[in-house]
Amino acid sequence: MRAIRFANSPSLIQAAQLPARYWSYSLLGAVGAGLLVGIPTAIIPNPVFERMVPTGPFDYFFWVVTSLLLGLVGATYFVGTGEGQAVENQIAGGGVLSFLAVGCPVCNKIAVLALGMSGALTYFAPIQPIIGVVSVGLLLYSLRLRLRSLAGICPLPSRP
Repeated sequence: MRAIRFANSPSLIQAAQLPARYWSYSLLGAVGAGLLVGIPTAIIPNPVFERMVPTGPFDYFFWVVTSLLLGLVGATYFVGTGEGQAVENQIAGGGVLSFLAVGCPVCNKIAVLALGMSGALTYFAPIQPIIGVVSVGLLLYSLRLRLRSLAGICPLPSRP
């Protein structure tokens, strides 16, 4: 059995060499992350949660991108031992920040408590895209470290 050998900087082309089960877990993880973030932030309309501020294009963008990245990173835990660098803090930070980036600014109890209702709209809402960019950055960094930790663990498909 041959193993995937990632260079020091894994790329998406190298990630495409991962087994099909990685991509299956990625898809399941992305859908799960999308639901876990989308329902309480009311990006996915539901009877339990509602938004007081309408959803904007940035909300949808960061919701989709962070859900996909969370799925990709989460799947790395199912295809190998991952005895590499620990990235749990970056994953947790990226997940929490993605929730803050797409959530309704006046529905965020911490922002309203700290800044008041008008402060949440005036100060917190404008920085939500920045929070989204930081979230995506943390998740990309986590994915890079997790893929690097899989070096030599994931088998390549056998050639005929």
